[in-house]
Amino acid sequence: MNILLIAGGWSGEREVALSGARQIEKGLTALGHTVTLFDPARDLRGLYAATQGHDFAFINLHGSPGEDGLIQCLLERIGMPFQGSDARSSLLALNKAVAKQIFEAAGLDTPQWEFVPACHVNEWRPLLPFPIVVKPNTGGSSLGVGIIGDEEELDAYLATPEIAGQDLLAEVLIRGQELTCGVLDGETLPPILIRPKRGEFFDYDSKYLPGATEEICPAPVSDELTARLQSMARAAHDALGLSDYSRTDFMLAADGTPYLLEVNTLPGMTATSLLPQEAQAVGLSFEQLLARLIELGLRKKR
Repeated sequence: MNILLIAGGWSGEREVALSGARQIEKGLTALGHTVTLFDPARDLRGLYAATQGHDFAFINLHGSPGEDGLIQCLLERIGMPFQGSDARSSLLALNKAVAKQIFEAAGLDTPQWEFVPACHVNEWRPLLPFPIVVKPNTGGSSLGVGIIGDEEELDAYLATPEIAGQDLLAEVLIRGQELTCGVLDGETLPPILIRPKRGEFFDYDSKYLPGATEEICPAPVSDELTARLQSMARAAHDALGLSDYSRTDFMLAADGTPYLLEVNTLPGMTATSLLPQEAQAVGLSFEQLLARLIELGLRKKR
């Protein structure tokens, strides 16, 4: 097929998306497809025209645009098939404060939280007890995440240029182990245990610097915990109305309770990213994973 690979964009995760796109392009080419790369940051005006003459759009955008449903909305209007969730479900999942309400309604444990709109950030003082985690409400890749221990640290965090003008989400800090679990075509994948070798959490550098994090798949946890993580990942996927694939992130508290943090609707797609690792654990190569996602996208179109 002729595939339009939409990647890059203008979020803080642009370089991650472009890195993944290079791997995806190689994989799609190996599968026999003809691939055209389109970067919305360079020519958003030309997106509609770029879809002409293509059979399928493969989206590899992180944050906004991409995971906010904007690109999906246009593709739906055009009638161009693509992999992943529709525009409405993508928007719900990216907005952490809205997604958390859906998780809570579904009976899924998630850390206590507060939403802070950008217009109230300057005078905001948390109702949650310190320590807290504060992050952009619609961001990803741990960009702009701060672990705040007191009022002084909060003031310093709120003054950082990285979060200027952004809506924020604050959560009670859950100390423990980080895990993630994917869903592919309605089936859950083996969870991964994430052990950053530096810093307090799985931050941007831990995610993308080679050797900065130990990622163990399948996670060396009990069968009971594995089943619970998979059940929660599938429940979150379904509650948000997602399609094809997703990846849900968790913190495992010291008392053994898994807390759902967020759901990624366009997970990282380099050959060593978390969801491809989980697919590999069930016998799917990177190219086979790409082929499955295209098949799922076409199935929705039919």
